[in-house]
Amino acid sequence: MAESARPSLRRQLLLWLLLPQLVLWAGGGLLAYRIALAYAEKGIDQSLTQSVRSLARQVKPIGSCLLVDFPRAAQDVLEADPTDRVSYMVSSPPGEFLLGNQRLPQPDGMSSAQGEPLLYTASLDGKPMRFVAMDVSYGETGSPQTLRVQVAKGLAVQQRIAGELVADMLAPLLALGVLLSLAVYGGIQRGLTPLTRLTAQLENRSVNALSPIAATQAPGEVHALVQAINGLLGEVARSVQQEKRFINDAAHQLRTPLAGLISQVELAQRQTGDPALAERLAKVHTGAERSAHLVHQLLTLARTESQVRREPLDLAALARDVAREWTPRALAAGMDLGYEGEEHLQIEGDALQLREALSNLIDNALRYTPRGSSITLRVRQGSDGARLAVEDNGPGLSADDLNHVFQRFWRANESPGGCGLGLAIVQEIAHRHGGEATVQSLRPQGLRIELRLV
Repeated sequence: MAESARPSLRRQLLLWLLLPQLVLWAGGGLLAYRIALAYAEKGIDQSLTQSVRSLARQVKPIGSCLLVDFPRAAQDVLEADPTDRVSYMVSSPPGEFLLGNQRLPQPDGMSSAQGEPLLYTASLDGKPMRFVAMDVSYGETGSPQTLRVQVAKGLAVQQRIAGELVADMLAPLLALGVLLSLAVYGGIQRGLTPLTRLTAQLENRSVNALSPIAATQAPGEVHALVQAINGLLGEVARSVQQEKRFINDAAHQLRTPLAGLISQVELAQRQTGDPALAERLAKVHTGAERSAHLVHQLLTLARTESQVRREPLDLAALARDVAREWTPRALAAGMDLGYEGEEHLQIEGDALQLREALSNLIDNALRYTPRGSSITLRVRQGSDGARLAVEDNGPGLSADDLNHVFQRFWRANESPGGCGLGLAIVQEIAHRHGGEATVQSLRPQGLRIELRLV
């Protein structure tokens, strides 16, 4: 899984802490809007009830007739505001237009008592409006009649008041929500600081640094995690120590009998005169030497995988010393072994492991380069670290083989003596020094293996 696809603990905490807050804020805004609408509607209902009673008082029955005392000025006041339009209608019998706006809808099944207002909501000209209707009895005892007075008012003002009220309420809440979100984010950052510090401690450790992690000021949860990691590190350290002891003991136990076997085979080769037996003894001698070389390489590989003890050293002087040590063997093989490069180059490194890497590179060149070839050690200062290289003018490797040279137990051919671990050890030593080993074909022929040391 890609790094970006992994769920972040910080992101999850922010999501679970801020998302409910956002949902509650939106739900609270909707509830506040509904409550504001209800209170605004209640105010409109009270206003309509007063208006319908006042209008009913202006209609005065005289016997079986009606006297409507509704001045023009009062009518202008009711219809003055087009955005908050107030319409009225007087009808008798109910529904038979007498005065006002005859398009006012009638209530469905008016069942309120005489003289009691009935409130309802309906549409007028495609707009929702709030209505109130009140029936008033008049006429003589023998012929009673009913007068209906209706007043309607638009809901635009109600909605505007509710919106303004909600906005005035939610704006401070939104500001408080932003401040709360910042406080939550800061709290999460502070709370995750021990985990960040623990991550930095683990990232800055070398591969073989198995000492316990210090977490004296960590919270209880992180302290428990540190204790678990320290327990795991202790188990790994014990396992590594057991593995090292086993490899050392096995190598020691194997080298002694192999050395004795090689000595006995060499003695038998000098004493025998049978060509067939001499040929068989030569094969045994080759196998024994290869086994001894494999044991040595396995032991070296185990040691290179331990922690590097980096100390100040002169890389150029080290390379010259190794070249002098291998010169007799190079001369015996009919090859020219030399050094070119810096006179002195100070670095921080493990002298024992770097000496082993150089020895493996020279040994590899001597094994696979024909007589008469030249082998050169080079030391130089690069832009990204010290460079240590071994070059030869032998046959080199194919492009496909170059991709496998640092693999363990891989061999370019079946020449006797090699075991396929020398260059793997070189790469491991380069990694332990913060760099890498690279291989490059030379022209017209040859091979260069270079270590970059940081």
